[in-house]
Amino acid sequence: MIRDLKLRNGCVMTYKEILYKYWGYPDFRGIQSEVIESIGAGKDTLGLMPTGGGKSITFQVPALAKEGVCIVITPLISLMKDQVDNLCHRHIKAAAIYSGLSREEIISTLENCIFGGIKLLYISPERLSSELFQAKLKHMKVSFITVDEAHCISQWGYDFRPSYLEIMNIRKLLPDVPVLALTATATPEVVKDIQLRLGFAEENVFRMSFERRNLSYVLRTTQEKFNEMLHILQSVNGSAIVYCRSRKRTKEAAEFLVKSGISATWYHAGIETTDKNKRQNAWQANEIRVIVATNAFGMGIDKANVRLVIHLDPPSSIEAYFQEAGRAGRDGKRSYAILLHTLGNDVRNLRKRINENFPTKEDIRTIYEHLAYFYQVGVESGRDATFEFPIDKFCIYFHHFPIQVNAALQILTRAGYIDYDPDPESKARIHFILSRDELYKLGEQTNEEELVISALLRNYSGLFTDYRYIDESYIADIVGLDRNQIYHILQNLSRKRIINFIPRKNIPIIKYLQDRVDSEELVISKAIYEDRKETFENRIAAMVSYLKNDYTCRSRQLLRYFGEDRSSDCGCCDICLSYKGENKSLKKSLRKTILSLLADGKKHHITELKGIDTNASVTNQETLQVTLEELIAEEYIFMEGSYIYQNYRS
Repeated sequence: MIRDLKLRNGCVMTYKEILYKYWGYPDFRGIQSEVIESIGAGKDTLGLMPTGGGKSITFQVPALAKEGVCIVITPLISLMKDQVDNLCHRHIKAAAIYSGLSREEIISTLENCIFGGIKLLYISPERLSSELFQAKLKHMKVSFITVDEAHCISQWGYDFRPSYLEIMNIRKLLPDVPVLALTATATPEVVKDIQLRLGFAEENVFRMSFERRNLSYVLRTTQEKFNEMLHILQSVNGSAIVYCRSRKRTKEAAEFLVKSGISATWYHAGIETTDKNKRQNAWQANEIRVIVATNAFGMGIDKANVRLVIHLDPPSSIEAYFQEAGRAGRDGKRSYAILLHTLGNDVRNLRKRINENFPTKEDIRTIYEHLAYFYQVGVESGRDATFEFPIDKFCIYFHHFPIQVNAALQILTRAGYIDYDPDPESKARIHFILSRDELYKLGEQTNEEELVISALLRNYSGLFTDYRYIDESYIADIVGLDRNQIYHILQNLSRKRIINFIPRKNIPIIKYLQDRVDSEELVISKAIYEDRKETFENRIAAMVSYLKNDYTCRSRQLLRYFGEDRSSDCGCCDICLSYKGENKSLKKSLRKTILSLLADGKKHHITELKGIDTNASVTNQETLQVTLEELIAEEYIFMEGSYIYQNYRS
């Protein structure tokens, strides 16, 4: 039963009334109301909801019902901005803190939270460690904390992010404040780990089925992936996403499509933010039909009418595949997730990724040692030293492969020796050379230069005393120019010796978190290396199994991976559609009978199955064999020599 709730303005409303007032929906769907009731009652809560399941409602509604501010932790700046804009449009007070804001803007936002002007504050996990944020947090009345993309906190999750571990420190500052964790992808193991790492008082999980009845999962075998991609896009109308493994491949595939008469662009982490936004916005507005991307085009993508998601390369995990494929058909209409597969080649490449992601410990020690040589960092020194890391130059000098170096540095980061950021978005910095008085005496600047100087002085403090980070896109919006124009104006002002201008650079950054140790004393624990490697191997094995399994419904395979059983096939994947003329009712009956036989938990000799096929026809015996193979492949049952027994999890 949904309780009455007292809002700050004094009127009494139910959760459902809040939903209708601000969103216009008459009722909740799925597990929304259960999750809302749980967090509303002050319980630590984990909600498992598929892409398009309405996660945002589960924290936005109770945030309006409860006193204080709801802190929403999310890794995506674009998602923060979109949700804040959407909430403000609905007359809900919300704000976000992200890179590009001045210190004054950040302080103003935090103080608005303290004095009750904000109901939802969006913040990245990296900001949680800020002294300023933690100091202001102590004075806030926090209703609850929402952790979006909660699988990122689990070291067993496919997208672990160390910055998410800061959340536990925030919980210590707010011991009586409950946490709502939300994710669209989590195995049973990760579900337990999320609750452990977030310090749940007790296990409290609400699950929504991950089944997508409108989504057809298809595996298509081909030697010519680009031509097959083109054929599919010509056969299925509507907006599409194509996922590739490498940045180079995104550009090649997009250019191939454009030459073939299909509007397309490419997207990856190495593209300037402004360009990424332009390309995504053009695709969102249906000005471009296809966006070809790496997995950088991921969380937070909210476009309801995507009819088609094509994978040119298999991802390294079922989790990643499921989440990326799930971006199709969020409007509930028939859509397709198609994975292109080249026999032998894709499986071989998947297995190669194990050694690529986990170089030997000896190789890791060597790279750590070479890193010290590169920066001239001696043993027992270097703590807090920060360096730009030109990975290509490093690899040429020490004869390493970039992919191996990148993996080694990620492992050293997890081990706590360094902090490695492979794709930092470093901001531009400026410092005024001239004093304020000297500046006012100048009269030879263009109108645009005057506008830029004025915008800088109005929005950033301390520019005359030291370098300050600036956001070129923000200045561009203020003066009505584009970012490239701002860049050239700042370059001109620098040449005139009015300012010192250091442009932004997307070069990796390495920071030593502790003094350098001798490479022989480097400790890489079992949890960081062996355990994670085993988990990664299992993910690769699951992906390989998906590629090779051509007899079990695709949807059933995926749902089984996430611990969700289903009694029937989807009827629309490539495997289901290939079952022409099969006696499905017989297979269903045989499955039920086999599982009933094994329900006693004992091992049964394979010969006992002969008595199951009452008609004893050759056809039925063949169907029995196929059914048995499917149950073993799906791990409902196990086989040990001539004996079979039921999986205790089933």
